[in-house]
Amino acid sequence: MNVTSILQAAGLFFATNVDDIIVLSLFFARGAGRRGTTTRILAGQYLGFGGILLASVVVTFGAGLFLPDSAIPYFGLIPLLLGLYAAWRTWRRGDDEDEVADKPLSVLLVAAVTFANGGDNIGVYVPVFLAVGTGAVAAFCVVFLGLVVVLVAAARFVATRKPVAAALERWEHILFPLVLILLGLVILVEGGAFGL
Repeated sequence: MNVTSILQAAGLFFATNVDDIIVLSLFFARGAGRRGTTTRILAGQYLGFGGILLASVVVTFGAGLFLPDSAIPYFGLIPLLLGLYAAWRTWRRGDDEDEVADKPLSVLLVAAVTFANGGDNIGVYVPVFLAVGTGAVAAFCVVFLGLVVVLVAAARFVATRKPVAAALERWEHILFPLVLILLGLVILVEGGAFGL
């Protein structure tokens, strides 16, 4: 893979994943001060993004029967339901933040949100993978996986800036469910799920 192809892969990655910085920043806010937060977020991001890549490669190489294009918008149900659950927990506990203080951030939660948020990326990656050919698909995947660390580091950087960190700490319990609910609704509506 030449420098131009690496730059194309990097550009495609950031164009399709820049919105993850907001969601990942909220995960960092949710796990602030807890040991292992960065590791869990990184593992979840890799797990979720690995699922996106796997689905993209499977569809590219003709196994579209397993993941028809019409199924992709329904990935919006994942963040929508997770957001509704988080909102319900916030409402139920009121001002009592101690209930979640001892619970570490879940790798599977990060993975599920990452996969759902990036489900529409499958529709972008497949035509690109078809155009670049089999050999370049592996190289694109390697570049993408390498850039996951950069994306997580960027989100951590944003979340740990004093003004941002203070705002996230104060409003995270509201922003986290709200962003997940809105993300789910956007995925559902833009994809035309349920005839929307």
